[in-house]
Amino acid sequence: MNEFNEFVREIFSAAGDIVIRSMMGGYLIYFNGKLIGDICDNELFLKRTPTSDKLLVDSELRYPYEGSKTLMYAFDRFEDMDLITELLKGMYAELPEKKPKKAK
Repeated sequence: MNEFNEFVREIFSAAGDIVIRSMMGGYLIYFNGKLIGDICDNELFLKRTPTSDKLLVDSELRYPYEGSKTLMYAFDRFEDMDLITELLKGMYAELPEKKPKKAK
C-alpha cells in the first residue's frame, strides 16, 4: 500500500474502521464494512449519497477511472475532521448493507 492510501486510512480512521483493498490497479475503501469509495492514481473518490451530495456540493464530480459507470466526488478536504466524521457517518447510514455471499 502506498503513502497516500496510508494517509487516507489514518485520517478516516478517526471516524471508524477503515479498510483499503487493492482492486484492478486501484483501491476500494470500506468504512465500518461498507464500500464508500475508491482511490485511483493517488486521488480519493467518494460515492454519491444524499449526505455527500449535501456536504460536498463544492467538490468536483468525476469518474474515478476510464470506463467507470459511477460519477463520484473527488475529495481533498483532509484537514476538516468534523466534515469527514459527519460525511462518513452519514454515508454509512445511507449506503446499503453488504450482500451476503450466495451458498454454492
